[in-house]
Amino acid sequence: MIHQNLQGKRILLASQSPRRLELVRGLELDPIIRLKDIDESFPSSITGTEVAEYVTRKKAKAYIDELEDHDVLITGDTVVLCDGQVLGKPKSVAEAKTMLQQLNGRTHTVASGIAVTTKAGGIKSAVDTCTVTFAAMDDALMDHYIDRYQPFDKAGGYGVQDLIGFAGVVSLNGSYFTVMGLPTHLLFHLLNNLKS
Repeated sequence: MIHQNLQGKRILLASQSPRRLELVRGLELDPIIRLKDIDESFPSSITGTEVAEYVTRKKAKAYIDELEDHDVLITGDTVVLCDGQVLGKPKSVAEAKTMLQQLNGRTHTVASGIAVTTKAGGIKSAVDTCTVTFAAMDDALMDHYIDRYQPFDKAGGYGVQDLIGFAGVVSLNGSYFTVMGLPTHLLFHLLNNLKS
């Protein structure tokens, strides 16, 4: 076991994302999933990459009073930033298409927040960014992608690990895992610096 300071701890992951679960498991952790409806809105005074960290911490705050002494809670949030706009999860086919058209043939930024929360230590958080460049894609590919992959749980209306990533992403500057939705290197650091 690589995380000696986590022995005897119960790892909780507050996410319904199968990708986040896969990434946490990649760090040799086997978390228990905890879910509740959380309002992911943010004040208009918060902009850019700060949005991902704000929502990540908001999620942690929703659980903090329920934590036991031996619990370690992991929360995260991802947003796509393009033209000064925050692109969250699309609510419809039309919105997903609009987002993909906005990203089409251009470079955008993905920001993923991560937080590790304990009863004793409170919330420790960080945010990571990655720039992603898409090739020009035709409407047929975008329509097929939305219809088949239903990207309504993905910031910016796409998953880098899906067809659109394979076909459209021409360059990526930063962590691929950040684009997938969880900056694993930052999570590793936060866990290893956790005070028992």
